[in-house]
Amino acid sequence: MRIGELARRTGVSERSLRYYEAQGLLQSERTSGGHRHYAESAVDRVIRIQTLYAAGLNSKKIAKLLPCMRDADGRPNEIATPTLVNELTTERDRIDRMITDLLRSREVLDEVIDTASDRATTDPASLARRR
Repeated sequence: MRIGELARRTGVSERSLRYYEAQGLLQSERTSGGHRHYAESAVDRVIRIQTLYAAGLNSKKIAKLLPCMRDADGRPNEIATPTLVNELTTERDRIDRMITDLLRSREVLDEVIDTASDRATTDPASLARRR
């Protein structure tokens, strides 16, 4: 498939797809006219790349990780070093800490919203402004 179709099917810009290719995350073949042509498996790969970026990994870590992930057909990939496992465990721990911090922030916001809502319903000045 051409780059435009891959972009449409994955929701990723053509510019991002070219960046992924420059970073060694995605591969294409060139047609005789010089256009990029991607295999069908590129759709799953781009979705994986997006998921890993969303998890906070950078392109260098993603490039190391992608060869270790299972293929779309479920077969295991061959490369997984103890160093990579340690790095990924560290990343997972970082994400867990971020989730904990975000949950704490949401709790604080909920308390502020509840307090502000209670005040807005009982404060005479606030009630007068709503009329």
